[in-house]
Amino acid sequence: MPRKIYGFVSRSRDCSPGGWYAGAVMETRVCPWWLAYSFDNPLRRLAHPPEKLLSDWVRPGMTVLDIGCGIGHFSLGMARLVGPGGRVIAADLQEQALAVVERRARRAGLADRITTLRCTADSCRAAVPVNFALAFWMLHETPSAEAFCRQIAGALAPGGRFLVAEPAFHVGQDDFDVELAAAARAGLRLIDRPRVRFSRAALFGI
Repeated sequence: MPRKIYGFVSRSRDCSPGGWYAGAVMETRVCPWWLAYSFDNPLRRLAHPPEKLLSDWVRPGMTVLDIGCGIGHFSLGMARLVGPGGRVIAADLQEQALAVVERRARRAGLADRITTLRCTADSCRAAVPVNFALAFWMLHETPSAEAFCRQIAGALAPGGRFLVAEPAFHVGQDDFDVELAAAARAGLRLIDRPRVRFSRAALFGI
């Protein structure tokens, strides 16, 4: 029985692509898991190549967490970065999306590096400390950015890093500043503002 790692319920009416954030809940409806295929395509891989984008923070042997992984765009890339001695925890709300991640991992020969875990509506607890956590285009979907960040802060290992990227076309600078303030209140320390295409991004530590 997989242990709970991460979970929350979003009340946003938006369904932005994150790691697609397949778990986006629009009030009482779940964003269809198959919509992930609209975002995980060759253009997306050119705009956000996982290995190139994350190689400064994800290294061999690490344990990393891909929150709102969708169908695994970043999970697969991080699995290549952590190598055979590392582990990727791909977390999402929808079982169908996680099944796609597992199938893609097997086809890519990465199944031994990726563990899929279903998010819950009330838990964001890691079974093991993580060296790196990623929340790509999904923080704005959470009902409380501060509560979310507080749980991620508790999941990070000493020296761990947490990368947040928000869609610039959807999350304005003022709204992103509110999220940064929420992260600070949650105990996260702003380390850098890396450049990510079409995004507003921040790298945090504890």
